Amino acid sequence: MSPIEHSAEAVAHLDSGIDICFDTVGDPNDPALLLMMGLSGPLIWWSPGLCEVLASRGFFVIRYDNRDVGKSTKLRGQGGRRADLVRAFTGRKTTPPYALSDMADDAIGLLDHLGIEQAHVTGVSMGGMIAQTLAIEHPDRVLSLVSIMATTGRRTVGWQHPRLLPMLLNGERSDRDRVITMSVKTWAMIGSPAYPMPAEETKVRAAETFDRGISSSGVIRQMQAVLSQPDRTDALRRLHMPALVIHGLKDPMVHVSGGRATADAIPGAELLLVPGMGHDLPKELWTTFADGIQRTARRATSVESR
Repeated sequence: MSPIEHSAEAVAHLDSGIDICFDTVGDPNDPALLLMMGLSGPLIWWSPGLCEVLASRGFFVIRYDNRDVGKSTKLRGQGGRRADLVRAFTGRKTTPPYALSDMADDAIGLLDHLGIEQAHVTGVSMGGMIAQTLAIEHPDRVLSLVSIMATTGRRTVGWQHPRLLPMLLNGERSDRDRVITMSVKTWAMIGSPAYPMPAEETKVRAAETFDRGISSSGVIRQMQAVLSQPDRTDALRRLHMPALVIHGLKDPMVHVSGGRATADAIPGAELLLVPGMGHDLPKELWTTFADGIQRTARRATSVESR
């Protein structure tokens, strides 16, 4: 088997003025698979090993930094105040600097930059919410949808465990050592109890994340976008592409009710509930994720061939 190709990182300069940093894994002639990461997560949170597994299944894998993360544009001076976040958490009306729709438009801009008309789309957590929004607002660009540990935006499903709220509201990320220490504590709380990540691996990833570029106000802006998201249930009911919803039964960050509601809303969606899985992508489950993504993509191919 030939070595799997990894591109160097590059930057897409979008018409909106947003710059999106991305890289690719695999053969550009294969069907595109766009990967969307969650809150504060840069593209490196999509492990190169997992990307290689996906590329070996016949996908041209694209991963990228969302706006306000890593090497993509950070909207400094535009909101991102902790007071606004507290208001949003307590249910009071706030106006976020941007919405999940804007982040979905970033993904469309990246596909346009790459000259890709249609892609299979997979998103995790906030990335799953963006992926759902992309499928709703740009259905002609999405071949298949995989939503992992995400929710519909309905307030009565997909809630966070109350013990996580202090961690979510504590957004100071200016000190490298503190970020690393906080990351170890955070992932111990929200990670998969059946597949725990060693603390040393967590520390390495946290250091790489900090060095890549981290913004406390940017994380708040992303959280504002999540907290202000609309209930997509009715819109999801109008989707017609193949879809898979994956959710861990031990997820404290987005309760499994969010995954169930997502699968219930999308016609014909497959629901895969994973015992012992929390709010992460443990290596032990890479084959499970890859099998599901590939299975869903094949459903799209089957529909096209009819």
